[in-house]
Order: sequence, then C-alpha cells, then structure tokens
Amino acid sequence: MSNKHKILFVCIHNSARSQMAEAFLKKYGGDAFEAESAGLEPGILNPNVVKVMQEAGIDLTGKPTQAVFDLLKQGRLYNAVVTVCDKEAAERCPIFPGMVKRIAWSFKDPSSFTGSRDEVLQQTREVRGEIEQQIKAFVQEASQVSYWIPDSEPAH
Repeated sequence: MSNKHKILFVCIHNSARSQMAEAFLKKYGGDAFEAESAGLEPGILNPNVVKVMQEAGIDLTGKPTQAVFDLLKQGRLYNAVVTVCDKEAAERCPIFPGMVKRIAWSFKDPSSFTGSRDEVLQQTREVRGEIEQQIKAFVQEASQVSYWIPDSEPAH
C-alpha cells in the first residue's frame, strides 16, 4: 500500500488554477503526495500563469493540459478531487469511483482578468498567492488527518 495522497486538481481549461495548485502541491507536499491536474475542457496553458509561476521558482513552460474525462476513462483513482474553479463549474466535475474526498476551492479565473499587462499579471500573482497559501494549509491538514489514507491504494 502506498502512503501517498493521490490528489487531482480540476478547473475548466487546466490552463491556470489547477496547474498552479498541482505545482505548489508538488513543491510543498514532498513525498506524501502525488498531484495531477486536468480540465473539463482542456485549453492552452495561460502565459501569464507561466510567468508568475516562474517568479515563484516554478517552471511550467511547455506543460500540457489534459482532460479530466480522459483520466476517468483510464480508470485513475484519487484520494481527493479538488475543484479550483467556481461552484457551477465544480458541479460539472465527474464523480470518480472509489473512496474520493471531494473538495471545492474557489479562485478567480486568470483568463478573465482585464486591464494592462501589468494589472493582469498583478491579479494573477494574487491568485497564485491565494492558491499557494491554500496548498500549504492543505498539506498541514492532510498530515494531521488519518482518513486521507484509504485502506487500499488508488489505482492508476
């Protein structure tokens, strides 16, 4: 049995919020987590997200987006599926089989930001900071809660 928490982050396009959450969990979760991200309708990685994540020391350059339904079809299982979009979009997320904890976090969508390039980057940095803080709290909580580890390992 693996002691890793298998976590899937989901948003609409897998182009911003879910990618940031996955990257921060990989950074702060250490060996205790396996993180992936996917979108309901995969798009193209947001270049503003790539830039602000580089500022945080994480390089997402060239990282592909993927569809949550493809992961479901592959039979992948997770301990938790975390939606990082608005409530309406989160409700469209498929139900994964097995022992899955569903968690909903709401963050503004960087693709919707308007203003000058500097203003858009600043708004994206704010979302990056919110996601980073949420991931740090998530890692802390998971280290203290025994129900995260299921009786059997999720399949890939």
